[in-house]
Amino acid sequence: MQVDYAELSQRILAVAEGETDQIALMATIACEVHHTDDRFDWTGFYRVVASEVLKIGPYQGGHGCLVIPFSRGVCGAAARTGKAQIVPDVDAFPGHIACASSTRSELVLPVRDASGGLIAVFDIDSNQPDAFSQTDAQELASILADVFERSAT
Repeated sequence: MQVDYAELSQRILAVAEGETDQIALMATIACEVHHTDDRFDWTGFYRVVASEVLKIGPYQGGHGCLVIPFSRGVCGAAARTGKAQIVPDVDAFPGHIACASSTRSELVLPVRDASGGLIAVFDIDSNQPDAFSQTDAQELASILADVFERSAT
């Protein structure tokens, strides 16, 4: 199944119109993205809650890790570097945190607010190997920027 990112973006922006609460926006995005593609087995946010600490935020799917330091895992790498992480094989990623043993590949994107500050990472896990492309990363990053960089903090 190929994601229609233009349609997904329109749907998310329509639902998010006028909303400024970051948690509400995260919940909406996690839900909309999760139900868009069968590759997406866990979809959600890890919020920056303290210096170099991520805590689970709104998500769809089975339970996730509750706290992730910037120094560990794929989510930590995205937070630490500020760059998208596309991991075709999580078992080959040094320091991968196995929140779910079924996860085979992962895509994690940094999420910034209007002032450019890191507020979260957006994490998508797949039970399929090599499930994510550069297109997925670019399109989802664009949606996140449209929602969070324009919303009030």
